[in-house]
Amino acid sequence: MSSVTEPTRFGGIEAGGTHTVCVVGSGPADVAGRLEFDTTTPQATIQSAVRFFAEGAGAGHRIAALGLGWFGPLEIRKDHSRYGVVGRTPKPGWEGADVVGPFRDALGVPVALDTDVGAAALAEGEWGAAQGLASHVYLTVGTGIGGGAVVDGSVFHGLGHPEMGHLPVVRADGDDFTGVCPFHRACLEGMASGPAIDGRWGQPAEDLGPEEAAAAAELVTSYLAQGLRAVTYILAPRRIVVGGGVARLPGFLSSLRRHFAGSLAGYPGLPEHADEEFVSAVRLGDMAGPLGALVLARRALGQC
Repeated sequence: MSSVTEPTRFGGIEAGGTHTVCVVGSGPADVAGRLEFDTTTPQATIQSAVRFFAEGAGAGHRIAALGLGWFGPLEIRKDHSRYGVVGRTPKPGWEGADVVGPFRDALGVPVALDTDVGAAALAEGEWGAAQGLASHVYLTVGTGIGGGAVVDGSVFHGLGHPEMGHLPVVRADGDDFTGVCPFHRACLEGMASGPAIDGRWGQPAEDLGPEEAAAAAELVTSYLAQGLRAVTYILAPRRIVVGGGVARLPGFLSSLRRHFAGSLAGYPGLPEHADEEFVSAVRLGDMAGPLGALVLARRALGQC
């Protein structure tokens, strides 16, 4: 009698500032369970996630390791006494929250941690728009703006993780909007995020009429292009992948490519920068973060 060997399954969590997504599986073709819920308090959010994985184990979906793609800022240095602790986030109640220890204690499996955008960058390199490339950047434009850089197949870290959403920008002529970032005001997140659109037009990006949506796409991509130029010059990625709710505005990608080309002003003149695919749309959509968390879990177990 033959038996079918079940694939090793992992747990993945993408915790964004607004929503948290938990998955059990091994990749895009094997997602055995999924749960999405609002990101509220640390205790309620972590308890909901723990319950999902505990119930999955009872249903035969026991996980071998867990990957966390969490909103930042985070302490991600493993040798640091505050490893896994959320830093000075504007999200109420989360500063100082430990997001690693509770999962280790409750589930008893290896736990790997990175930012939500770092996880999404891994997934886009594994299965998505940057597949097969040695280096690329993933940028999400939504409730906040964040970026993850993959260099030689690994997410880039230094003293901390990159804070691409807080790169400074030069204000457009006539733009007197204060900016929604409580730290810098006129940075990418302050001027081009979803809340910035809401602050300018009085309603979320998805509710704008055609004329307002076109104006919003034109303005925010002019700011985002400044950030893409900085990222291109500093990290020299082979591709930049852009996702997030704001990226769904009609004409967003074509406008971003046009402003990006203008921001480079012909320097350094690499033909790859002029290729339409250099600035690409996210291919895995809303599953990039959760799937990237599965990659983190696999690496925690030493499987890749």
